[in-house]
Amino acid sequence: MTTNAAADEPPPRPRRRAPAGAAVLREDVTEAIRAAVFEELAAVGYARMSIEGIARRAGVGKTAVYRRWRSKLHLVLDVVSALAVQGLPAPDTGSLEGDLRLLYEVTSRALRHPVASQIIPDLQAEAARNPDIAEVLQKTVREGQDGVASRILAAAAERGELDPALDTDLALDLISGPLYWRAVVVRSPKLPKGYLGSLARATAEGLKAL
Repeated sequence: MTTNAAADEPPPRPRRRAPAGAAVLREDVTEAIRAAVFEELAAVGYARMSIEGIARRAGVGKTAVYRRWRSKLHLVLDVVSALAVQGLPAPDTGSLEGDLRLLYEVTSRALRHPVASQIIPDLQAEAARNPDIAEVLQKTVREGQDGVASRILAAAAERGELDPALDTDLALDLISGPLYWRAVVVRSPKLPKGYLGSLARATAEGLKAL
């Protein structure tokens, strides 16, 4: 009797279908929503901002937003966190003063951008009422600025411009404090002529004195 080998083979398994709602999230939609968050924050502030307003500005439905973030707070925290060090350079001009000047120029432009100048004070006010926002803002701003400033200090120490044993925390405060004070707290509409150069020079001398 002839045996049919095919009869001994197991039947093919049915092809599994992807569960409903498992479609890949489109990156262009995600970026449109992120951009809409900044625009909405600048236009109405965090307290009045809504998922509906963000979705409308991004040209998507509310479902597209909720599929990515479960609340307004989580959306804003994610967007702010992702912005941590974007645009900050790793200066390598060959001198402490030159590195500080480049850092201040880029940071000043970022802080004085029309959108950023409206968003940052608003988020700071919310941070006073919301510990989650306060934690992320502190971590985001501190890590972003300090990461670059720490590399400036390390390079200056290698060149012999600074004492390798200087108080790093104090040095980082000295680097970042004045510019943030003027741009975020005082909010001067325009920096005085030569301000960034003078600030870089004075900060370099102050760091050498530590």
